[in-house]
Amino acid sequence: MGMNWGKLNVELPPSLRAERRDDIVILRLSRPEKRNAIGGEMLLGIRLFFSNLADDVKGVVICGEGDNFSAGLDLSELSEKDAAEGAMLSREWHEAFHHVQYSRAPVVAVLHGAVIGAGLELASCAHIRVAEPSTYYGLPEGQRGIFLGGGGSMRLSRLIGVPRVFDLMMTGRTLNAQDGYLFGFAQYLVGEGQGLAKGIELSRRIATNAPLSNYAIIQALPRIAEMGPEEGLFTEAMVSGVVQSSTDAKERLRAFFEKRAAKVTRPDV
Repeated sequence: MGMNWGKLNVELPPSLRAERRDDIVILRLSRPEKRNAIGGEMLLGIRLFFSNLADDVKGVVICGEGDNFSAGLDLSELSEKDAAEGAMLSREWHEAFHHVQYSRAPVVAVLHGAVIGAGLELASCAHIRVAEPSTYYGLPEGQRGIFLGGGGSMRLSRLIGVPRVFDLMMTGRTLNAQDGYLFGFAQYLVGEGQGLAKGIELSRRIATNAPLSNYAIIQALPRIAEMGPEEGLFTEAMVSGVVQSSTDAKERLRAFFEKRAAKVTRPDV
């Protein structure tokens, strides 16, 4: 059935479920009997979901039903593909995951259980990742005779570094939640069963930011990080000028100067 999270009456496949909570939408990977393995149907649904978000959606939380976030690619869809078909399939993944990374609304991923292969590639597209203690990470592509195809060679290498991606792909090593947190796979580590509540809390907090600031962070920051220093600094100056000129930004600055805004304080120990 069509959902009210979108601009259009878009049908999501049975492998995905969307639930709107005010200005936040929860997107659930809903294929628990397959450990939320990502196949073509789910991939198309992810692309449709993120390319049709309603203008008043201010945050998205992605999570997995059952015992896992996602155990990766549905390998049954690769078995008979030739080189050209495999390359085109990879490009379809790139397009879908591009819509996640450059979503109009900030994306928080809530991780538990298996976050493997393509599941980890999807998680790496999110802007914030929250992990529960049951989370474990892996890139078993070397053992499967395949290679990353969902953008992981770019995103994961930038997230944790090429040497660590070498290790995970070549040896089949898995990382537990604590090691994954230390490596940088997640920015938050919470108690078991607390991930979704934390993800929603973070999404609601992010949604209170100035919309243009959030948009600039999502769209400009990763692109600036890929530029040369001079190009990056010039682009930063241009984006900064545009963002701070908004009516919202001016009101927030006035609130700060008039001592109506909260100050940055020392974190709780």
